[in-house]
Amino acid sequence: QVQLVESGGGLVQAGGSLRLSCAASRSMYSINAMGWFRQAPGKQRELVARMISGGLTNYADSVKGRFTISRDSAKNTAYLQMNSLKPEDTAVYYCNAVYQGKDYWGQGSQVTVSS
Repeated sequence: QVQLVESGGGLVQAGGSLRLSCAASRSMYSINAMGWFRQAPGKQRELVARMISGGLTNYADSVKGRFTISRDSAKNTAYLQMNSLKPEDTAVYYCNAVYQGKDYWGQGSQVTVSS
């Protein structure tokens, strides 16, 4: 199993920045993929960014050029740097890890972007 503990998030004005952190209970070298999903009210959960083993990344088109996923393997922590935030980025953001074929989720972090 993998426990994921998120931190960060909050309220920011449009154009601002936030950083989310996700600390994993296992070495990141044993985790197949880590990423972030988000869910806005009344909408389905969607992939925001993901990093797979080896360091390859992919992003939702809506966040390309604004969001960056990274990791600190020594701290077993992944980060999502969010710049140039827009009101449509408002959602609950969930950290995700894929370990031995199973999905694990963080507790969720509210990100609210005011116009």
